[in-house]
Formats: sequence, C-alpha cells, structure tokens
Amino acid sequence: MEFRPCIDIHNGKVKQIVGSSLRDAGDQASENFVSGQDAPFYARMYQSRGIRGGHIILLNAKDSPYYEETKNQALAALRAYPGGLQVGGGITDANASEFLEAGASAVIVTSFVFRDGRIDYDCLNRLEQAVGKEHLVLDLSCRYRADAEEPGYYIVTDRWQKFTTERVTNELLEKLSSRCSEFLVHAVDVEGKSGGIEKPLAQFLGDWGKIPITYAGGVHSFKDLEEISQLGRNRLNVTIGSALDLFGGPMSYEQVLTYISKCNAEKEKSI
Repeated sequence: MEFRPCIDIHNGKVKQIVGSSLRDAGDQASENFVSGQDAPFYARMYQSRGIRGGHIILLNAKDSPYYEETKNQALAALRAYPGGLQVGGGITDANASEFLEAGASAVIVTSFVFRDGRIDYDCLNRLEQAVGKEHLVLDLSCRYRADAEEPGYYIVTDRWQKFTTERVTNELLEKLSSRCSEFLVHAVDVEGKSGGIEKPLAQFLGDWGKIPITYAGGVHSFKDLEEISQLGRNRLNVTIGSALDLFGGPMSYEQVLTYISKCNAEKEKSI
C-alpha cells in the first residue's frame, strides 16, 4: 500500500470539494478547503519526501473561463516535480503529449475513453498509441446505482456528473488492465465527505488486485486506512484529501506516511 497524494485544482485554486457536488454550470462545487498555496507548492512538498504517483486533477471543463488558469497551475506543478505526478482532467490523444512533456509520469483518462455511456475502443486505441500503455492510467471513478437493472458501481464521466452503462466488474477490469498501467478509482458518493470509505468497493478492488489501483474517497481516520489495508488485502494504494491536515482536516500528513510505512514493514516481516 502506497500513499498517493492529490492536487485537485478548481477555478485556478487548489481545493478539496465534495465530489458529487461538482457542476459545470457556473463552475460550482461545495468546497471543503481552498488553499492559499499554489499547486507547485504541494508538488515540491511531495517531492521533498520522495512520494511518487500522486495525481493532479483539473476540475474545470475545457469551455470554462477558468480552464486556462487551472491548466496553468497543473503544468506548473508538473514542472516543479518532473516525473513524480500523474495528471487528469480533459485529457485526450491530442493534448496528452503537452502534459507528458511538462513532466507528468502518466495521464489519467475517463471521459475521452468512456463516451456516450460506454467504452469507445477507437479512442482508447488512439490514446494508447499516443502515450503508450506505461503512461496511461484509466480513471474508473464510480457511483453506486441501486436502481439499475444490475445494481452495482457504474463508471461516471464528465467530472463525475454522468453515468455510463459500464459496471465495475472483474470482466471490465480484466479487459482494460491490458491497456493501461494503473487504475484510479474515486468512490464519488463519499468523495470529500470524510464519512468513511466504500467498503464493498475497496474489497472488490483488493480481491482483483492484478495491477496497481489507487482508491480515493471517504478516508477520514486511521481506522479507514486500516480497513483499506485489510479489505484491499494491502494491494490498494490510497489517496486522502479533505481529511488531511494539509487541506484543513484532522489527519496528520506526517503520521499518515509513518503509518503506511509501518504497515508495509510489518507485511514484509510476515512474508
């Protein structure tokens, strides 16, 4: 289990938001925290501790008046920590190279690949050819649909606002894992609410666990970290947003790093 930090950028500011509240109309979101520091500040902080694989997420649509400001923050963070961070939000085969050239270790993609409610294999092929599997992370962020014909976790796109018909299953993970290096999974219904993790989702992802997966959503205590470790069979990487003291929350960044390091050391001893 690795700690994968985040830098979420909305309206040109580093923020922590309630994921399910995000709306393109008026560039609105319920805010948990708005930082007085810029994105490169956090990138350098993660770099100083040698933490790799964190993600920068651009939370504005490309037609937003804030998009360029948000994008510039993301590019500046990538340049501050070359090769250390992934980036997602509006990534396509046409613009992915700009972010990779700025220093991204990988691009994170949802909406370009999941179009009109399903996987667009033509877009996936173009993206894989443009960046290579090793530089591609597929974002399978999802929400639970009890009203679906087959209830379960369904992938959501367009900054988590639109449901697709793609349910997160073993078959889907198997199908997509050969096309990317990692999965990023936000449990959107609990994202930014600091009310606990989506236990069934964490367990499902951990049971599969064939390529690296980063789980994000709802972590607000060290008990949650313990549950992710146990339910995820120590296979899941984890992101903590609103609950982290860097973003105004109660969980100490330093203690989180120490806790995860201790968990991994204990696992090594038991092998």
